[in-house]
Amino acid sequence: MSGARFEPTPGPSSEIELLARAQALAGVRLGELAERLERPVPTDLRRAKGFVGQLVELGLGATAASRSGPDFAELGIELKTLPVDSSGRPVESTFVCTISLTDVGDIEWELSPVRAKLARVLFVPVEGERERPVAERRLGTPLLWSPSAEEESELKFDWDELAGRIGRGDVEGITGHLGRYLQVRPKAADSHARRRALDADGVAFQALPRGFYLRASFTARIVAAHYALAR
Repeated sequence: MSGARFEPTPGPSSEIELLARAQALAGVRLGELAERLERPVPTDLRRAKGFVGQLVELGLGATAASRSGPDFAELGIELKTLPVDSSGRPVESTFVCTISLTDVGDIEWELSPVRAKLARVLFVPVEGERERPVAERRLGTPLLWSPSAEEESELKFDWDELAGRIGRGDVEGITGHLGRYLQVRPKAADSHARRRALDADGVAFQALPRGFYLRASFTARIVAAHYALAR
């Protein structure tokens, strides 16, 4: 490696430029990209869950200063890396955003952070088999996606149910089994993290942070509709 200091990639100026950058990374191994960006590669992603997404963000020039907005704020595009198996099928759920437990029940779908995050998404597949060393996993062909009217209706249905239950003080009663395509799961760096929530009587208590996730069955539909998969 040369002694030149790494300079961050400027943000893309258009959707076309962003897609071209992502296409140029197709087939590149994570170790190779990390070397270009002067970043260490973890040996196990279980303790570095955000590594792949952060690495690709850096490589593409993501500009979001806040996690509340899209990664490419000027373009209104969110980046989602998508771990897939050898057939190209998603192997895990996809994190969408964290949940504000005290006010999510008052937010309509049209103004929800989930809708804002999923309005326009750049999906970047990445080899996700756990037996494959992290550095050897390759990035795949990217996809720019927006939900169809049917997909948005399905997500809205789940949002209304899940956000409504949290708003009624039933956050502790929500499990990952609820929601057909959108689910609520704990989202915390460690077991001691807590966020303010309200119970059914409006009394505040400390709850585990939660996040909204897309089920793998939903992203599998997207993949099946846009890629030719191995059978």
